[in-house]
Amino acid sequence: MYNICYKISFILGKIALLEKILKENKKTITLKDEKILKPEILMQIGESLNSIYKKSPELIEKYDLEDAVKGSYNVRNFIAHDYEGVNLAIIEMILRNEISKLKTKLKRVKNECE
Repeated sequence: MYNICYKISFILGKIALLEKILKENKKTITLKDEKILKPEILMQIGESLNSIYKKSPELIEKYDLEDAVKGSYNVRNFIAHDYEGVNLAIIEMILRNEISKLKTKLKRVKNECE
């Protein structure tokens, strides 16, 4: 369980960074601006959630994270394979509307780890 707990903490750290960036930038931001938001952050979240799913699918199911895993990994793949075609406004909308829901669920998982 240690590795999963570490990955959850890692993801929560990335989410905190995203929340800080989104809070500081109320207007539309760009994922291309490395000082504001790096696409790598989103890729790391997607990759880490997928890794947890592969090692512990029952944990993902228990905390109703299936959609988050699938969605974040799809975003990761889209960024990795078609960066120029990424609609940054859609990704930003997803972040602003969905990141807090993921954070809440992951905090519940982390509490179980401790």
